[in-house]
Formats: sequence, structure tokens, C-alpha cells
Amino acid sequence: MSVTITVEELRARSAADRPPVVLDVRWALGDPHGRDHYAEGHIPGAVYVDLDRELAASPGEDGGRHPLPDVADLQRAARRWGIGEDRSVVVYDDLGNTAAARAWWLLRHAGVGEVTLLDGALGAWRAAGLPLESGIPADPVPGDVVLRYGGLPVTDADGAAELAVSGLLLDARAAERFRGEVEPVDPRAGHIPGAVSAPTGENLAADGRFLPAGELRKRFEKKGAGAASVIGVYCGSGVTAAHQIAALELAGFEAVLFPGSWSAWSADPDRPAAKGSRP
Repeated sequence: MSVTITVEELRARSAADRPPVVLDVRWALGDPHGRDHYAEGHIPGAVYVDLDRELAASPGEDGGRHPLPDVADLQRAARRWGIGEDRSVVVYDDLGNTAAARAWWLLRHAGVGEVTLLDGALGAWRAAGLPLESGIPADPVPGDVVLRYGGLPVTDADGAAELAVSGLLLDARAAERFRGEVEPVDPRAGHIPGAVSAPTGENLAADGRFLPAGELRKRFEKKGAGAASVIGVYCGSGVTAAHQIAALELAGFEAVLFPGSWSAWSADPDRPAAKGSRP
């Protein structure tokens, strides 16, 4: 199954009889104006997806800032987006797909057969000189997709702690957050003891596209991926960790997501926090 689709491929498939459903997941930490950014300019025909409201349940200590939504809620949203049983899906954002990867991972976990990330995200579309559409269009014709969780592996805090010992647990946050030098949003600074720093941004080239598969494989092998029996990934709240899983898949590795991530771990005072650059 492909992880990404190019701008040229999306253009060609959008002209076909059964074009893909295109989802715009405009989101960034600390920026609540994703819908406004979408309205200012998006790929023609793309449907806006609210990450906080549609790709996550309400925050809570056990589940962190972005718990996985109930599958029935996700199904209602996916049908509103126009996803049907026979429709492929393309997702993008304006941040190198670090937010859109949440939709990519979640829809695959829920059983959607073909979901891809637009490589280079909206920046690649702009760079190709292609037009943007403004405003908030009417909802598309509702889809009939049926969703069931279980398509991709997940773990909880206990499982993440075990992976840090017996496998490889990657921390996808920025290196300064891993080291515990700053913590802009979660209860405590630091990282899960035994985790290895692997910032999501290092998966991307300067133009926002994923690095070539061979380069990604070398990157993760240096982190210990080659010798690990099981790889787990977490971030702040389970969003950019999905981008790391996409990069790992491009590199030929499978990985388990800890959805609660550091936001859930750090909210539990009984969970230890390590600081510094070492695991």
C-alpha cells in the first residue's frame, strides 16, 4: 500500500470518473484558525477536517490531549466528508503533512483501504503553480463508509514503557522537548525513560517532501530500528507520531502508536520523566 501520492498523480486521478476524496487537515499546535486558513485557499474540491473535533475525542488525563475518537463518531465525520466504500482518500495540510498524517493513520486504523498523503503537502501544490479555491464550499454528497478499528497496532502507557526496554521507542517531538529544556503545553518536561529522540521534522527535505526511502531507512537504523523487534512511536499527543509512522513505513519498518503520548504519560505523577539527550 502506498504511503504518498504526488501532485501529478493527484491531478490525474482527480480527473477520473471516481476521483479521490481530498481532505485538508489544516492544524498546528497553538493555532486555532485552521478553518480560516482553509477558507483562504485550498486544493479545489478538498474538504476541511477539524483535527481537534473530528480526529480526536475530548482531552483527558488517561487519553492525553488528542485521544482517539470513538469509531462511531469518526464514521459519521468520514461520511460527511464524502468517503464511501469504493473511494480512495488523499490527505494534506500546510505543514509537511505533520498534522494530516493523523487522518492518514486514523483512517487506515479504521479500515479505509486506500489513504495516501500528498507528498510535499499544500506547498507542493503551490510550487507546481496549480490553482487554489477559496471560501467554505457546501458539504459533499455523503458517503457510506463503514469503519472498524483494528487496522493498525496501538499501545498504552504500560506498553510504551515496555517497548522502551525490550524494543525501540521513538520520541517524535522536537529535540529540546525530549531533553526537557522546554515544555510548552504538557504537565511536565522530559521524556519516557529509555525512549530515543527522533524529531519528526527530520523526516522531511527542505521542500516539505519526505526524504527518499533509503535515507529514511538509514536515519532509523541509526536510531536502532534495524535491531529492534518492535518499534513504538509517541510525540506530544499522538499527532506528529503518526507522521513518524508514515516515514517508518516508507523506510520499510512497521511501528506501534502510543496515542496518549507524552500528554498522557506526563499527566500521571507515578510515571517517571527522564531529561537530557540520552534515553
